[in-house]
Amino acid sequence: MKGFTLVEMLVALFIFSLLAAAGVTVMRFTLDNQMAVRSRMDRLGDFQRARALLKGDLEQAAPRRTRDEAGTPAPGAFSGGPGPGVLLALTRRGWDNPDKVARASLQYVEYRVVDGRLERRSRPALDGAQLGEAQQLIDGVQAADIEFLSQGAWRPSWTSSASAPTPQVVRLTLRLKSVGEIRQLFLLPGGAS
Repeated sequence: MKGFTLVEMLVALFIFSLLAAAGVTVMRFTLDNQMAVRSRMDRLGDFQRARALLKGDLEQAAPRRTRDEAGTPAPGAFSGGPGPGVLLALTRRGWDNPDKVARASLQYVEYRVVDGRLERRSRPALDGAQLGEAQQLIDGVQAADIEFLSQGAWRPSWTSSASAPTPQVVRLTLRLKSVGEIRQLFLLPGGAS
């Protein structure tokens, strides 16, 4: 009767353990890559949603000034610039009303960077209403710069006037953690020439 010797069994177990370790390493590498891809895809999805909201708001810009909850009039219907406050504020057309609620089809929206997050807020009414809850669009924002193109020149800030309600182009530059700098251009219909 022939069998395996102890040495042969140990060699077989050693080879099996090497194959098992290699398999575990390959699986771990695959799972790490899958997690990295999922994280990047989630980040890309956040970025695309934020871009779609900004694009939709800017394309629907309306020349209607608003008043805040204290009754103070806004400097213009469309304004923005650098600084710790509001990055961009505007009144937009086309606010959906599927329930046919008695309200305007115009909506005041603003964008700010708060604690490393790009946020969008709006008011339930154009005048005299408080801002609603912040909608977080992108996190990991290290810096945000906005510029406005009008009459062939880039300006660091904008406040609408009767002769120039909106600029021609808005350029938003975001510096994001682990991504770097992203520059976006938004063409506004009917912008000041």
